[in-house]
Amino acid sequence: MVDHARAARLAKRISTIVASAIHSEIKDPRLEGVTITDCRVTGDLHDATLFYTVMGPAVDVEPDYDGAAAGLAAATGALRSLVGAGTGVRFTPTLRFELDTVPDATRAMEELLARARAQDELVARAAKDATPAGEADPYRHDDDDDGDE
Repeated sequence: MVDHARAARLAKRISTIVASAIHSEIKDPRLEGVTITDCRVTGDLHDATLFYTVMGPAVDVEPDYDGAAAGLAAATGALRSLVGAGTGVRFTPTLRFELDTVPDATRAMEELLARARAQDELVARAAKDATPAGEADPYRHDDDDDGDE
């Protein structure tokens, strides 16, 4: 039987241990801008997938994704040992690292929203000076004396 609450607690603990180890204990310069964003543990608690993002040295500099992946692959054994010591579970989960795509998706969504706002602004400017195609009030009113009835 799968205990989802236990898996969620273990995932939170693993992400905390790995994030603190990357920043304080692992001395690999390739892991300088790596941030652990999420962790998911399988129901049997044997496999853990850690999602990470990489920040570049400056805002306009592209991060070294390949170097970060290689650094994480090299540090996987040491990180797994630290996870085993820090969690106290019978079987230490295997660690797998995946680049988190949420920031890229967020950036793409922000660009789409900016384009939609620009289009809305163009439509609003065009509608500001526009006049209705027919009468100003196209609806019938009870006080009209057309004699249609």
